Amino acid sequence: MAKLGKRGRKVKVLATLGPASRSPEMIRKLLLAGADAFRVNMSHGDHATHAETIASIRAVEKELGKPVAVLCDLQGPKLRVGQFKDGKAVIRHGSHFTLDRDPTPGDETRVCLPHPELFGVLQKGQRLLIDDGKLRLTVIRADEDAILCSAEVGGVISDRKGVNVPDAVVPVPALTEKDRRDLAFAVEQGADWVALSFVQRPEDVAEARRLMGGYGALMAKIEKPAAVDRLEEIIELSDGIMVARGDLGVELNPEEVPPLQKRIVATTRRSGKPVVVATQMLESMIESPAPTRAEVSDVANAVYDGADAVMLSAETASGAWPVEAVTIMHRIAGQVENDPGYYDRVHFTEVRPDATTADALAQASAAIAETVKVTGIIVFTGSGSTARRVARERPVVPVLVLTPSQKIARRQALLWGTYAVVTKDIGSFEEMIAKGKRMALRHGFGEAGSKLIALAGVPFGTPGSTNLLHVVTLSGNELARHDS
Repeated sequence: MAKLGKRGRKVKVLATLGPASRSPEMIRKLLLAGADAFRVNMSHGDHATHAETIASIRAVEKELGKPVAVLCDLQGPKLRVGQFKDGKAVIRHGSHFTLDRDPTPGDETRVCLPHPELFGVLQKGQRLLIDDGKLRLTVIRADEDAILCSAEVGGVISDRKGVNVPDAVVPVPALTEKDRRDLAFAVEQGADWVALSFVQRPEDVAEARRLMGGYGALMAKIEKPAAVDRLEEIIELSDGIMVARGDLGVELNPEEVPPLQKRIVATTRRSGKPVVVATQMLESMIESPAPTRAEVSDVANAVYDGADAVMLSAETASGAWPVEAVTIMHRIAGQVENDPGYYDRVHFTEVRPDATTADALAQASAAIAETVKVTGIIVFTGSGSTARRVARERPVVPVLVLTPSQKIARRQALLWGTYAVVTKDIGSFEEMIAKGKRMALRHGFGEAGSKLIALAGVPFGTPGSTNLLHVVTLSGNELARHDS
């Protein structure tokens, strides 16, 4: 039986599953090619299909012996125009076009906008983007029943096309009734992460967390300009952040997205929480077996910035080359991390430890790893907090996370530099050292004579009590001892 060992790279790969990849055979191929976690997109498919997909992931996870994270991505509210008499119409450049509350099918001069909450918030000069920004309208006048616009960019508009409102906080909750059902399903299925779409304010995150009832980790997707204005508050309430560049790229000018991506990654990294860079990373591989040079540079840029994970969307969900897309992503990340200048670039982002013993020890472990020749950092954790602290420092060696909790082990699949193993809890300092050595040898973190750093908390089994750092030397006889 094949077993999946550590990757030899620190950034993680999150792959979306769909019609092209949800079978057990393909899931296995993707994991062997380099995937660390899987995204289940709740915008498509039904609960029965998603449940089957998650069951397949768990079966392959058990076969390969490596914890795998499942992320369920909620759809969020979708603002859309109504329908047209002929199914579509042509809006001329510079012409006037009205969005109103009249359900009568539209034409080239007007259409229904079935979202009454928008009529009270839009103001003169604000923009409306239709069909992912292909059509751009500017508000001339807005009242309770009609929004008169000027078509800055016209074109063909058809039934039910999406509407983006970049210049206003839309009074729409991030969770629709469908999202609430999908969230309950995700919790029931034991999803390790839930991604929340359409986040505009911290209250959106707080509501989702309340509904999760303490189960699973919550990832806020930053895809609205309004969310950027309250980024630090949203990070504080989240367990992780996703840079959802698709909608950001619609609602912002294209040139604004790269510096914003860097800002979101850096700000999230300082918090010690994982940050995922997503959308259109290897887009051409939906149809092509090889990416463009620009796409390769885009992925490399995210890795150099120290993102915890990079994500594939349609490339693996519905594309013709899912395994190749994961393989290329894996190879790009590995090449970047082997660059002699990689760690200098990763540490362009200054990360300061909080004034706690645990943070000080995490920083010390990274400093020792640069000074003393060690092959890894062993972290004993029940909650995952020590692993996050160490990963925040972006040490030069990989982190072996030993935890008695399967859910904590799976969650590490989106955390930079970590390799998680589920093992029985420890009860003493001597047991910690012995077990750490055995696990390090067994999972390829060193050989006889190698030095490693061990981090843990005394008394053992107390979450958040990390107060011990120890440098250990491996000997050849540890591996022969029985452990479970």
